[in-house]
Amino acid sequence: MITLTENAKNYLSTTTKAHDKKYAYLAVNGGGCSGFQYEWDMTNDLEKGTLVENILVLDRTAEMFVIGCTVDYVKEFGGSYLKVINPNATAQCGCGESFAV
Repeated sequence: MITLTENAKNYLSTTTKAHDKKYAYLAVNGGGCSGFQYEWDMTNDLEKGTLVENILVLDRTAEMFVIGCTVDYVKEFGGSYLKVINPNATAQCGCGESFAV
């Protein structure tokens, strides 16, 4: 359904533990420059969605938007961030936070 790179798994695991949470949480909401945007959070609640690779809870509503995606943790000179590589997106804003399908 969705793939997490090793870098993403390590980052999510470290971040959730630092905030005393068990899981990262990914949802998709309306908004942003392109129509939909990714929303990241942390949770202890598995009821919120589907567990992916034992570290990410994927919101059930988000599933149809992120099927086939890869999540990577990217480190660049200007900073680091989670990058969602979405083959379903027909458009994406420059910062990668919002997309259209």
